[in-house]
Parts: sequence; C-alpha cells; structure tokens
Amino acid sequence: MRRRDFMALMGGTAAMGVLPARFGQAQTRAESLRILSEAGPNSLDIIGVGVNRNSIQATWNVYDRLVRFTSKPGPGGTLYYDYFALEGELAERWQVSDDKRSITFHLRRNAVFHDGSPVTAEDVKWSLDRVVSLPVGKPQFATGSMTDPAQFEIIDAHTIKVTTPKPDRLTLPNLALTYPVIYNSKVAKQNATAQDPWAAEWLKSNVAGGGPFKLDSFQPGQSLQLSRNDAWTNGPLPGYRRILWQFVPAAQSRRSSLERGDADIVQDVPPVDAVSLSKDDKLKVVGVPMAGAFQFIGMNNAIKPFDNVKVRQAIAYTLPYKQMFEAALFGRGRPLFGGKPGAPETTEFPQPLGYDTDLDKAKALLAEAGLAGGFETTFTFELSMATIAEPLSLLVQEALGKIGVKVTIVKAPAGQLGTMLQKKEVPFFFEASAAYLADPDYFFRIFYHGPTRWNFGSYSNAEFAGLVDKTRYEPDQAVYEKDVRRMIHLAKDEVPIILLWQPTLDTGMQKSVDGYKYQFHRQLELRTLKRV
Repeated sequence: MRRRDFMALMGGTAAMGVLPARFGQAQTRAESLRILSEAGPNSLDIIGVGVNRNSIQATWNVYDRLVRFTSKPGPGGTLYYDYFALEGELAERWQVSDDKRSITFHLRRNAVFHDGSPVTAEDVKWSLDRVVSLPVGKPQFATGSMTDPAQFEIIDAHTIKVTTPKPDRLTLPNLALTYPVIYNSKVAKQNATAQDPWAAEWLKSNVAGGGPFKLDSFQPGQSLQLSRNDAWTNGPLPGYRRILWQFVPAAQSRRSSLERGDADIVQDVPPVDAVSLSKDDKLKVVGVPMAGAFQFIGMNNAIKPFDNVKVRQAIAYTLPYKQMFEAALFGRGRPLFGGKPGAPETTEFPQPLGYDTDLDKAKALLAEAGLAGGFETTFTFELSMATIAEPLSLLVQEALGKIGVKVTIVKAPAGQLGTMLQKKEVPFFFEASAAYLADPDYFFRIFYHGPTRWNFGSYSNAEFAGLVDKTRYEPDQAVYEKDVRRMIHLAKDEVPIILLWQPTLDTGMQKSVDGYKYQFHRQLELRTLKRV
C-alpha cells in the first residue's frame, strides 16, 4: 500500500478520532470504504421505538429480506430501485394462489446466517410475527393486510405461506421494505426475556442476521464498522471487504475530508455544497430526486380561512415557486409546481398540481371568498429544517403581502412541529414527508385521508374518501386507474396541501467509487458499491 493510501485510510481531522486497527489493516484501499455522515444509527433494531433514519442504513446491509426491488438505470448512470419489479433475496421463488389471497415462498436451501446456521421457515415466521407484534412495524404491515401472526404459516423447513383476508397489491412490496428483516430466531430467542419476548433490548446493539455484511463494531455516536460476509449467497458479493462509517457532526469537516481524499463517501451533502463540489474534477456528486419524498406547504382545511377552497387556491396562485426553488434548494430537485391544471395526464403521484404564480387570479379568488382585504395568519417551520425553510418562509411572507395577507413567521424548536401537527394546531406551515410505496392510492390514503397526523391538510371530502377505500382492493386495472385519475383531479382542484418539489439526495464521493444505487429509504446500498 502506498503511503498516501495508508494515510488516507488512517487520516481525518483530530475531531474524528483514529480509525479502528482492524479497518486500517485491510489489504488495500481498493477493498475498504470510508463513509462520513452527520449522525449514525441510534439502534440496530429497525422496528424499535424511536429509531432514526440512520438505523435503516445499518440494518439494511446486515440483514436479508424475503424479496427485494430490482435495479434499473437511473440519472447520471447510477442505479435506481424498480418499485414495480421484485426479485428473490432469501426466497428463491414464490407462487401467488389463484384467488390472489396467499403467497407461498420457497427459501434458498444454501442460505445461512452469520454464525453459519441455516435459514429456515421457522426463522422467517418468527421474524414476520415480530413485525406484526410490535407497535412500530404493525401499522406498516397493515397497509399490506398483514396484521396477525396466524397469517404466516410454515409449510416445511424451507417453505412459508402468507395469507391475507383479501387480495392486496401491497402485500409483496411490504415484504421488500425496511421492517421485515429475517432474524436468526435461535440467537434472538437466547437473548429474549419474559418481559422482552422479542429481544428488543438486545437487538438494539447486536445483530442476529445473515445479510451481505457482518457487524464488527458499533460505537454509538462515533462509528460503525462492517466486514463482508463471504458466505453470502443471496446475490453478487459486495465489492468492498471493509466498511467504516463514521459520524461527524460538522459539515465542513465532512467536506474537507472528502476534498482531501480521506473519505470515500459523504452523505446528505447540503445543496449549496453539492453545487460547488460538483465543479471539483477530483470528485463527483450523485444527485437523485427522492422518489416518494416531498416538501410542501400545508394549510389546515379545518381552520378558517383555509377551510375555504378558494383561499387555498389563492395561496397556490401567489407563491413564487421558482424563486423558492432556487433560494431553498439551489434548483436541486424535481419541481412539483407548474404543470397542467385539471385532469391528470398520468396516474403517477406526486405530480405537478397545475399552479404557478398569478397574482391577479389570486386576488380574484380571495375576493370571491369574501376576503378582498386579505387576512392575518402564522407560517410555521421547524428549526431543524431552517437551511431550507428560512429563505422559503421569507419569500412566502413577501409574496402573500402582495395580496393583502399578513404572515407572521413562527420557528418551532426541533422536534416540536410533529407534536403540533398531531394536535392539528397549526394553520399554515412548511413540512416534508415521504412514502415508501409508490402506488398512488397508498399515497392518498396516507397523506390525504383520515384523522392522522399525516393527513397534513386535514382534508375531508366524501367522494375522495370513498375512492381511497375503493381503490385499495380494486382488481380491475382500468377501473383502478380511472379512480386514481379522479383522486388526482380532486387533489389538484381542492389543493389541501401545496406540493413544492421532490428534493435531490446529494451524495459526494471519490471518482473511484462506483455502483451507487438509489434506494427508496434514501440510505446507502452497500451491496452494489465497488472501487474502479
């Protein structure tokens, strides 16, 4: 190994500490990958209470699932998950019954866990039972009609059947998400107690899996180290033997390490840095608009004057979308403003709602709502999103002033806006969210329906609600698409929330790193990465 490569592996600022010895002993730089992010996982149990986004990255790469989404070409030569195409991971194959109510999975007979023991249907059942028995996993699995351990039936040592009350198009995709990891049930049970039958406490800091990487060490708040599982047979072996993931709070430290060549990958690069780093010939910035993710302006339809559709439409015609897009994201994202109003051209959602800046139309709508003189309101954002929300809110305040609406900006402390939204206390606000599943009826069920926090606009429309319930189990694709188009038309016309854009996920990396794959959970897929 050249001195420069050795120093790069062992380097970094003093604040980052020294790399673990085992990592530094990797045979060559080509076999080792160093990742920096602002924070790390707070748990290694993906369905534990209060787990953060970074926990997904850890568990995704040390555990397997029955099935996974396939890959397709993405922007800039990257890979992109294909939501509408599944392939087996632990499952060698599967069969759907004629009545579409059960799926039988046949496990790979050569699949083993990290300790060398074989993966069996008993392990799969215990793992799926765990999802529907714990409060974090159960609501998500319920979207695929899986709510009871009795629905998971062992046929033999390598075969398991999943049965649902009705045919549900979301059953299979749910099994490819982050929650249904397959545990080595024997190891987990050894670390369970009468008070903790699902070994939740032990699994916070330990791994009982069989995925493409093994856990070598986990130091909360500092680093996580992985090594390749050379016995993994559920896909092509990863390109790296050693992974060191360090947690560096200071954005400038992360950037400097990347520019020096000490770090291979820096995650969640801020838009302003993505623009400048992309001009560095030694580096590359992979930017992918985040599918399912969206940032938006919410209007509580249950609070006056936002209960009036004409007021909501007036706001939608007032916003300076292009200026906000540049000021907040430096143009790095997929716009959801503009487009054609009225009936949709596709059944994809989110999609542009058909609104653009038109102050004359906005003033006319306010007059029709009986508010020609305007009104006063607050506009709330959370301080944790200040980098984006601060410039955006000032532009909102300025623009609405032009139609007589006086806006007072409220900055909620980090972690508090969610509670306020749960209580439906906020009339007008900026927020962000994401949907794992790409089906448009799923999106509407989560974000435009019911009394939950996630119905950000408190939208209530009897026709829309009926269509949400109907489309979930609609077997006729033509009827389904017709109903979805009607829901999109209503969402555009009644604009309970104003979709702004899908932000870009920017990842900075050395040019020698290849095989980046964008996943629905927006965390790194380590399986496909390699050195070139």
